[in-house]
Amino acid sequence: MDADTYAYTDVDSVVRRDSALLEDDLRAFLDSLTPGTGTASAYATALHRSLHTPVADALGSKVGQQALPPTAGAPGGTAPLRPSMVYWAYRNYRGFPGGPSDGTAPPDLAVVRRVAVAVRVLLKAGVALDDIQDGSDVRYGEPALHATHGVPVALNTGCWLIMEALRYVADPAVADSLVRSVGHGFTGQALDLATRSADTRAELLADSGEARVRFWESMAERKTGTLFRMPLDAALAGLRVVEEERHVLDDAMRRLGLASQLFNDLTDVLPELGGANTHEDFDGLSNRVFLELLTSGPPPADPSTLTGTRLRSYVLDHPMLRPTLLELADQAAELKRTAKEAVHGVCRSARSAAYFDVTIDRKGHLIDRLPETVRRWSGGVTPASPPGT
Repeated sequence: MDADTYAYTDVDSVVRRDSALLEDDLRAFLDSLTPGTGTASAYATALHRSLHTPVADALGSKVGQQALPPTAGAPGGTAPLRPSMVYWAYRNYRGFPGGPSDGTAPPDLAVVRRVAVAVRVLLKAGVALDDIQDGSDVRYGEPALHATHGVPVALNTGCWLIMEALRYVADPAVADSLVRSVGHGFTGQALDLATRSADTRAELLADSGEARVRFWESMAERKTGTLFRMPLDAALAGLRVVEEERHVLDDAMRRLGLASQLFNDLTDVLPELGGANTHEDFDGLSNRVFLELLTSGPPPADPSTLTGTRLRSYVLDHPMLRPTLLELADQAAELKRTAKEAVHGVCRSARSAAYFDVTIDRKGHLIDRLPETVRRWSGGVTPASPPGT
């Protein structure tokens, strides 16, 4: 990839401008739901209370997700901004402000703006539904939607957001991409939920280590991988990007999803990684660390009771815990590295590569530091052998 040979505005400024545009569009989306003046009635009040307010709460929270700190005089002003993969695709395939144009297509900005809003709405819908399914009353330090509005309203809000997002895109190719992504996300969630059942736990415990890893990858690709693949694939569909490059980027997002899920799994076991104070998700076998430990060291005394406090004790006291965490941390960092390398291979410019790095590193920087962090925690222990062998 050759560096740009022409003058251009700073990449950070373009990222902020695009991110601010998305925030403006989200505000407009919310404003469109608010009844006009003079419409006060029992109907309008009830709808505002049971739909418009929870929708605003679902879309409005930014705690724990700030990517770009506010900068005086920069696009977005004092608002925290979150870069969007949708806008990275637009800049990569349609160019940067002041750059050369290949003259092959119009900028398609209107399509991309709708895609970006729809993706954000779908992601927030997923959060609302996921918190209900996991019984999580707190999200990023704030009350979960169902904790504030109750489960029935939160469930209805999440479903409404999905339908509204699909309607909002107004592009059949984009809608088709989003429908497939939503389906993959629900499938991954189903696999995750299944690991809490006695039958699935028994089947995983009886299976081989290789089969357990395949199960985990299938789940992670659909559940967490969808969070990365959905925004990009929808944008590529709207921009009519050629299939060959869509496949390259899809595989890169799959790798990022696996890396992110590995990070989440390690954080459940070692809360210090994410700043948490309590262990979580010890009610099933969806965690990769748990699955790897079943393959090495002593088997559990009573596999049928391997959940909750018994699972926690089995994991935290396991003699292969530290080398397993080290190996998985290295895997996560390598998955992210190869994913970024693949994306850089289709970047049209050095600025596009820099834009992607800013976008993905809003969470990914923690993955980069994961091996070093785990090694510090483990006192420099090196893995005896790769997990799953």
